[in-house]
Amino acid sequence: MTYVISDLHGYPIEKLKELLRKAKFNENDYLFILGDVVDRNGDGGVGILLWLLEQYNVQLILGNHEAMLLSCDFVFDEITVDSINSLTKEKIELLNTYFLNGGDVTLKTLQTLSRETQRDIIYYLRDCPLYETVNAGDKDYILLHAGFDNFNKDRKLSEYSADELIWTWPKLEDEYFDDIHTVFGHTPTKCFDKNYEGKILKTKTWTCIDCGAGYGNEPILLRLDDYKEFKL
Repeated sequence: MTYVISDLHGYPIEKLKELLRKAKFNENDYLFILGDVVDRNGDGGVGILLWLLEQYNVQLILGNHEAMLLSCDFVFDEITVDSINSLTKEKIELLNTYFLNGGDVTLKTLQTLSRETQRDIIYYLRDCPLYETVNAGDKDYILLHAGFDNFNKDRKLSEYSADELIWTWPKLEDEYFDDIHTVFGHTPTKCFDKNYEGKILKTKTWTCIDCGAGYGNEPILLRLDDYKEFKL
């Protein structure tokens, strides 16, 4: 079975494990997390990142919040005269942007870890894909963080830039591929219409699974094989 969940934003790792147990997720299943496990709440998602390092059947797809964290990886450098002198205006602006987007809780928690563990997490995030294609329940899916900016059915997936896949804000009337269903997060479903608050939104060509966990809602785990939803 193939499961997807998205935009956990500091959701407690023990609650995520409880949700997976509720779905009877096991070693023969596979889970894709469609970006943004970090920032905003609790431990900033560090507990989930540490758990991800040990999972062979769970894959994080890069979200814009992980990308912002990677853009600030210089904060983990050893403090020296050279490292201080290398703090350019651009780096300070990147750090400020990350803080404004809730990155402070993540950085504070990461600073409590050993340098080796910090490096392991950064290396893991650098290796995260921008998208995955899977087959589940005899249907084909594209899994990514935010949908497609500047979408064109004739464009190859490899032709999209990272920003086009992790920063776009789709509209309800947008349509993607006809022969492969797109699943993403990033935009809380309530932003499409208040009636979708805390719910998964499915259209003809795409499904948005960001149910607003970053803003206090419970996330929903979706099993692609039968589209069954699981929630605590």
